[in-house]
Amino acid sequence: MVQAGDLQLTVAALLPVASWLPPLALPLLGGIAAFVLTYLLTFAVRALCLRMGWLDYPSERRVHTVPVPRLGGVAIFLSFVVASLLFYTPARNIPTSLYMESTVYWLFLLASLLLVTVHLIDDLIGLKPLIKLLAQTVAAAIMLAPWEGRFHGIFLFSFNNPFAPGLVYLGVHDNAITLAAIPALCFTWFWMVGMMNTVNLIDGVDGLAAGVVGITGLFTALISWVFHQESIAVLAAIFTGAVLGFLPHNWNPARIFMGDTGAMFLGLGLAVMSTIGGAKLALALMLLGVPILDVAVVAINRIRHGQRPWHYDKTHLHHRLMAAGLTVKQICYLFYGVTLAFGLLAAGLSILSLDIANRQNAHLFKFMSILLVVVIMVALIVWIDYRQRQRGGRLQLSGPTDSPTDPALSAREVGLPPVSLESAPGAGEGQSGADGHGQSSEVDSAGPAGSEPGELRLQAGWEP
Repeated sequence: MVQAGDLQLTVAALLPVASWLPPLALPLLGGIAAFVLTYLLTFAVRALCLRMGWLDYPSERRVHTVPVPRLGGVAIFLSFVVASLLFYTPARNIPTSLYMESTVYWLFLLASLLLVTVHLIDDLIGLKPLIKLLAQTVAAAIMLAPWEGRFHGIFLFSFNNPFAPGLVYLGVHDNAITLAAIPALCFTWFWMVGMMNTVNLIDGVDGLAAGVVGITGLFTALISWVFHQESIAVLAAIFTGAVLGFLPHNWNPARIFMGDTGAMFLGLGLAVMSTIGGAKLALALMLLGVPILDVAVVAINRIRHGQRPWHYDKTHLHHRLMAAGLTVKQICYLFYGVTLAFGLLAAGLSILSLDIANRQNAHLFKFMSILLVVVIMVALIVWIDYRQRQRGGRLQLSGPTDSPTDPALSAREVGLPPVSLESAPGAGEGQSGADGHGQSSEVDSAGPAGSEPGELRLQAGWEP
C-alpha cells in the first residue's frame, strides 16, 4: 500500500505531447521511444568513455580481456527521463486514492538523480561500500518523503493476506509518522535498498540484469494495464523500453557495462514500479525470486563464516552456473526463461483476481508461486552440485580475500567478488561477468580451445 502527498505539478503541465493520443498508443509509443533513445544514447556514452578513458580494465580480479566502457546506466537514466516527460501523465487522483502519482514520480526522479550521481562517481574513481549504502538510504528516504508528520511518498505498511480476506498491517494503518510505524519503515527501506543491490549483484554476466529487469518491467506494465492503471502502465512501459534498449549493447560479448550507475537506477525503478500500482509486490517477488534468494543465501553464508555481507567472492548462482559448464548466453536464457514463466503465471493470477469471487484464491496462488520459486532455487543448487560432480568434483573454495583498494578495481562493486575463474592455461579469456562488472568483450564463455567451460574452479573467501 502506498501513501503520497499532494504535489500538484504534473508532466503534462510541462510537455503535454501525449494528451491527444489514444490510451493504448501511449505505452507502446513511450516504450518504443525509450528503447530508441537508450539505444542511440549508449553509442554516445560509449564513445565518451573511450575518449576519456573511463573503462573497466582487465586485471586478476576480472575475466574480460580488453578494456570496456562502464557507464551505460547514464544512457538508461537519461532515456527514461526524456521519454517519461514526453509520454507519461500521472493519473488524476480521486478522494479515495492512497497515493498521488505526480508526487511519487517527481520523488523517483529526484532519488534516481542522487543515485546516478553518487554511483557515477563510484564508477569513475571508486567509493567505499558504506558511502554507497548511505546514498541508497538517502534515496529511500526521499521516496518516503517524510514531512509534516506523515509519509507522502512510498510507504509499505500492509500487504494482502494470502490465507484470508483482508490485509496484514505492519504496525500502522495509515501513513502517519509514529513509533508504531518503525516496522513498516524498516520494511520499506529494506525493499528499496534490497532491490537496488539485488539488481547490482545479478549484473554478473553480459545481458543478465538488463534482460531480467526488462522482462519484469514488461509484465509490470501488462498487469497494470489489466488493472486499468493506464498511467502506471505507461510509466512501466517507458522504464522497460529504456532498459531493453541497452541490451543490444550489453549482450555477450558486451561492448559496454551499465555500471553501478545503471544497476542502482534499475533496482529503485523496480521497487517503485512494483508498489505504486498495488497488487504487484508479489509479482516482483515471483519474477525476481531466484536472484533475491541467491543474494540472501550468499549474504547469510558470508555472515555465518564471520565475514561482511559485501565480502568479495564468486559464489553467486550465475558464477556457479558458469563453473558448472554453462556459457554466458545459456545462463541468460535460463534466467530469462524462469522470469518469463513466472511473469506469465503472475499475469494469469492477476486476471483471476479481477473476479471478486476468485480474488482470495488468486492471493493464495501467488503465495504458493513464491514458494515454488524457493523450490526452483533449491533444484538449481542440487543440479549444479550434481553437474559439478559429473565433471570431476565439487567447487573448490580457497581462503578469504580482502576487498580491493584500487579504485579501478572497486569502482563498480558493492559486495561483489574479486576472485578469478581458473582452468587450463588461458582459461577465462572471453568468460563473462565474473564479478558483476567483468563481462566479456570478445567471445562467448565456452572457454579457449582445449578446455571445457565447466573445467573451472571457483575461488572464494568461504566454504559452504
